[in-house]
Amino acid sequence: MAGNHNELQMRGIKRETMSKQVVDQIIGLLRSGQLKPGDKLPTEAELSGKLFVSRPVLREALSSLETMGMIHRKTREGTYFADKIGSKPFSIMLALSAGDIPAIMEARMALELGLVTVAAEKISEDQLAQLEELLRLMALRTKDYVDLDKEFHRTIAYSANNPILEGSIDPLLNMFDETLSQIALTDRDHAITLQEHQVIFEALRRRDAAGAFSGMYAHLNHVRAKVMKRLAES
Repeated sequence: MAGNHNELQMRGIKRETMSKQVVDQIIGLLRSGQLKPGDKLPTEAELSGKLFVSRPVLREALSSLETMGMIHRKTREGTYFADKIGSKPFSIMLALSAGDIPAIMEARMALELGLVTVAAEKISEDQLAQLEELLRLMALRTKDYVDLDKEFHRTIAYSANNPILEGSIDPLLNMFDETLSQIALTDRDHAITLQEHQVIFEALRRRDAAGAFSGMYAHLNHVRAKVMKRLAES
């Protein structure tokens, strides 16, 4: 385990973009080698004192890191860096980009457009059946269907059967959903979303890579437009 927490070198945080700076500082403990994967972080009280930030700001940063799989919290034991964090540079980059909604949206588009074309070649009949069932459930649930939406995209990503890319999709979808919840999109059009998912599904069932790419692009571009519109209004 690493040395005394009192010896850790961390800079004070400026007022602007506090949460993001806290994330950067905590990840900096890994990059500098002061702490290692699996090590326990200082307590919230210690971190707040060292970084000169309030508990709410610190907890927001810790929540972002937890969403990325960078840290995990053990009840009554404290907060720890994930054991395998050294092999997850994507998660580190993503955590540092927390709050950069355009960049997160572009990263999701770039990853999923590639995955869906590969999925069109590799997807199994069982996975197609899973997608069809998710669409059926989504049609019945006109509100609060975000979990079904995410599972639909995750199933497609995993059907590409590429272990290198699989490690990227979950943290990216989690970050996107967390960001989306902060924007509070109230104008989600259930019918359009369902139709867009149906187009993607039909293309995958036909093993039509170009059609799957086109359908996914139309869907994600529509989501991006709604997100950016909401951002501009906020």
